Amino acid sequence: MRKTIMFGWLRIVAGLLVFAFGVHLTIYANIGLAPWDCLGMGVAKHTPLNYGVAMTLIALTVLGIDILLKEKIGFGTVIDALLTGNFVQMFNSLNPFAANDRLWVGVLLMLAGFVFMAVGMAIYMKSEQGCGPRDALLVGLGKRLPKVPIGIVEVLLWAVVLLAGWLLGGPVGIGTLISTFGAGLVMQLVYQAIRFEPRKLKHRDVFEVARILRRGTGSRHG
Repeated sequence: MRKTIMFGWLRIVAGLLVFAFGVHLTIYANIGLAPWDCLGMGVAKHTPLNYGVAMTLIALTVLGIDILLKEKIGFGTVIDALLTGNFVQMFNSLNPFAANDRLWVGVLLMLAGFVFMAVGMAIYMKSEQGCGPRDALLVGLGKRLPKVPIGIVEVLLWAVVLLAGWLLGGPVGIGTLISTFGAGLVMQLVYQAIRFEPRKLKHRDVFEVARILRRGTGSRHG
């Protein structure tokens, strides 16, 4: 079990790399960003921080809110918060191509980005060590608004995040609309194609994993 847990950490990092490449494609598309990325770019625009550090700070802030909401926090949640934004920044920095200026190319890049994002999420969620901070926040808010459909809660959350990003000068465009309504559809199609059902996963929080690792260490020294 201890080896399974540690292999799961490698799976999380690998999945986040794939996911981050997908996010990078949606940024490189240059037709407007998804709400959270728009917020990250807006923060970077008004601070000395680059996009990666800005997204990491946003993710850590959301992680703090998740903890206050008493949501289940796994190692995957923490690793996601620390690494994803920096991985995206790495891909942004390594990209040797000039900025895209064609709408149809931008749409194709964004759709391809959604595919990579869905595959990356499937890879790291299979470790069953927690969802990303933003997903945990959505679940936490949904629990506190039981009479409001979770889809409406998500739209309201995205609206607040997008408004904050737009006010900070984050890029908003047709890609923002495509992200809001298209990312979930592409994700569903990808998950059907690879036969992945995230609702069947049984995530462990950091305390459960720590107990497993402690038992494994104790058995080795016993």
